[in-house]
Amino acid sequence: MEGKLAAIADAAKGAIAACGSLEALEEIRVRSLGRKGELTELLKSVSSLPPEKRAAFGAAANRAKQEVSALLESRKAGLSAESDARRRKADALDVTLPGRRAWVGRRHPLSQLMDEVIEIFHGLGFSVAEGPDCETEWNNFEALNTPRDHPSWNLQDTFYLEKPPNLLMRTHTSPVQIRVMESQKPPVRIIAPGRCYRRDAIDASHMPVFYQCEGLYVDRDASLADLKATLTYFARQLLGEDVKIRFRPHFFPFTEPSVEYDFSCVFCQGKGCRVCKQSGWLEISGAGMVDPNVFNKVGYDPEVYSGYAWGMGLERVAMLRYGIDDIRLFYQGDLRFLEQF
Repeated sequence: MEGKLAAIADAAKGAIAACGSLEALEEIRVRSLGRKGELTELLKSVSSLPPEKRAAFGAAANRAKQEVSALLESRKAGLSAESDARRRKADALDVTLPGRRAWVGRRHPLSQLMDEVIEIFHGLGFSVAEGPDCETEWNNFEALNTPRDHPSWNLQDTFYLEKPPNLLMRTHTSPVQIRVMESQKPPVRIIAPGRCYRRDAIDASHMPVFYQCEGLYVDRDASLADLKATLTYFARQLLGEDVKIRFRPHFFPFTEPSVEYDFSCVFCQGKGCRVCKQSGWLEISGAGMVDPNVFNKVGYDPEVYSGYAWGMGLERVAMLRYGIDDIRLFYQGDLRFLEQF
């Protein structure tokens, strides 16, 4: 029995010394000192020895068990330290490595432009007014002096809702002007940025959903000269101090007189280029003095008050500003395009 005890103890000590992992060390512990381990079973067999040998063998077996236990604890501590060192080395920060560039998102170019437009008109004392995308025929057409035989009433041009009747998706943000004038007395000085909807076929210059920003000024003695001064200030703030503006006679149902306004080409400084089609001018949008019939419909006295209004497509302005030739690029979500702004 003494020889078997020595052999088991020596084998356990050798295995502990050669062990290279905590998992393997646990297997050695179970094999040697577990409930059915070799040393445990050997201690259970003490009762089968002659009485005179039990004490000496029991003491020797306990010493062997204690020595194996001590070696197990010592080796466990060593292996744990080695494991911790390897983990710290793997997780350590190498300060010599180059930094990782953080991905920074950007606002959509139309959102950036809208904020800039709002800020410019804020500087002139205009406030932002908003209205619903879904409008009534009255606000979108009738109150704006647009007769029912006007092409814009047609189903081919406007999105109508099936239920309830007489509702549609606004074709411009001019209904906001009607809502404001119906809710307050002059003076009025507002801009109305927002989405608009028209039955346009999608191509390089048209989308069925687009953004407009319209403006309205109503007070005593407002004039066409005031309108031109306002738009000139806006153009120079947005595109540069050298930009010029011109008016061309036009017709809109809700303004009289009506004009279309152009900015001098920012790409060729008015000399003529591909973008401006050699004209030196960039067509922007329409404007004019508010038609007296519109004032009558909202309860303003056209003999006392006058006003001017204008509009612009934000996509149009952005395309001209950045030299973009396809409106669809704004809505494709292509990061290669959006990251340029």
